[in-house]
Amino acid sequence: MANKRSWLKPVATAATALAIGLGASLASAADTIKVGILHSLSGTMAISETTLKDTMLMLIDEQNKKGGLLGKKLEPVVVDPASNWPLFAEKARELLVKDKVDAVFGCWTSVSRKSVLPVFEELNGILFYPVQYEGEESSRNVFYTGAAPNQQAIPAVDYLMKEVGVKRWVLAGTDYVYPRTTNKILEAYLKAKGVADADIMINYTPFGHSDWQSIVADIKKFGSAGKKTAVVSTINGDANVPFYKELGNQKISAEDIPVVAFSVGEEELSGIDTKPLLGHLAAWNYFMSIEDKTNSEFIKKWHAFIKDKKRVTNDPMEAHYIGFNMWVKAVEKAKSTDPDKVIDAIIGVKVPNLTGGTSEMLPNHHITKPVLIGEIQEDGQFATVWQTKGLVPGDAWSDFLPGSKDIEADWVSLKCGNYNSKTKKCSGQNF
Repeated sequence: MANKRSWLKPVATAATALAIGLGASLASAADTIKVGILHSLSGTMAISETTLKDTMLMLIDEQNKKGGLLGKKLEPVVVDPASNWPLFAEKARELLVKDKVDAVFGCWTSVSRKSVLPVFEELNGILFYPVQYEGEESSRNVFYTGAAPNQQAIPAVDYLMKEVGVKRWVLAGTDYVYPRTTNKILEAYLKAKGVADADIMINYTPFGHSDWQSIVADIKKFGSAGKKTAVVSTINGDANVPFYKELGNQKISAEDIPVVAFSVGEEELSGIDTKPLLGHLAAWNYFMSIEDKTNSEFIKKWHAFIKDKKRVTNDPMEAHYIGFNMWVKAVEKAKSTDPDKVIDAIIGVKVPNLTGGTSEMLPNHHITKPVLIGEIQEDGQFATVWQTKGLVPGDAWSDFLPGSKDIEADWVSLKCGNYNSKTKKCSGQNF
C-alpha cells in the first residue's frame, strides 16, 4: 500500500500543478475584456476598412489609458476577412467561439453584414456596424451606428431636388444588396414625387469595376435631354477612383451633372487627384472639416496615434467612436459584458458625437444623427453646403416601400425587430 500511495503522490502533485496552471491561464484570460475587430485589411474593400481597424485600436488604447473597463484591460482581437463575404461569417464565428470576444466592431458592405448576421444571432454576440446601409433590418444582436436611408439617401435626394433643381436621376451602384435596396427605396420615393420612369436611369457594376468609359458615356447622353441631371452614387470601394477619373476624361463637371456619393469620404479621396471631383457632393453624418472642439480633439488624438498628420478622419470612424463609447457606457451601466445585459442597458444611452451634438441609441438599435451634404474641395476635404437643423432618428424600415411601411422595430416594448402594425405579428427574430 505504501508503494501505491508513493506512486500516486507525484501524480496528484502533477495534477494539482496542472490545475493551478490552467486556473492561472483562465484567470489571465479573464483579466482582459476581448474586443473583436472584423474589417477587411486586404481585397477591394481594404481602401475603406483598414482605417476602421486602426480607429478601433486607438479607441481601445485610449480606454485602457483611462483604466480599462470594469477594472480590466481591453484586448483587441483583429482578423482579416479579406473582402470575402463568406469568410466574414467564418471569422465572426471564430471571434465569438474561439476568441470569446465580448463585442465585435466591424463589416462595411451590407453583404458582409448579412453574412455574419446569422452567426451573431445564433451565438448571441454583439455587432456594432458603422457604415450607412439600406435599412430593412433590425436585429437584437446588431447596433447600427451608420446612417439608415432616412439619414442619408432621402435627405440627399431632397437637397438635389429642392436646392439644385434636379429633374433626371442616374442611380449608379455596385451590384450588391446595399445599392440595390437603397435604389429601390429611392426609385419609389422619386416616383411618389412625380418623377417619370423615363427620367430615372439605374446601373450596377461589380466590385472593383474599372472600365467606366461606356457607362459614363451613357450617363452623359442621359443628361443631355435638357433637364437638370444628377448621379446618386452607391458605388463602393476602389471602383470610385476610375469612375471619377472617367467623368473628368469625358469633361463632365459638377456643374453639368453633379454626383452625390454615399460611399466616398475623406479616406477614399486621400492620395488621389481630386481635380475631376471638384464640386461633386457627398452625403454623410460627419465631415473632418466640422469645426467643433470634440472633433478637433479627436483629430489630434488620431494623428498622434497613427503618427501621420496627413491621415484623414471620416464618417464611419465617427460611427465607431459613437458605438464604442455607447458600448463602454452600457457595460458600465450593466456592470457586466454579458450580451443580454448590455443589449438591455444600451437603449437610451447618449454620448457626444463629433459634430457638436449628442447621439442616442434608440429602441430600434439605430441612433440619432445629423445629415450633412458636403462639396468636394481641392484638398480632399468637404465644405458643408447643407445640413439638417437637428438630429434625425434612424428608421429601420422605409416608409416608401409597400412591404415595409407598416413594419416597426422596437426591442424594448415590442421586443421585435420587424413587428407588423397591421397584422400585429412579429415575423422574425423576437424575444
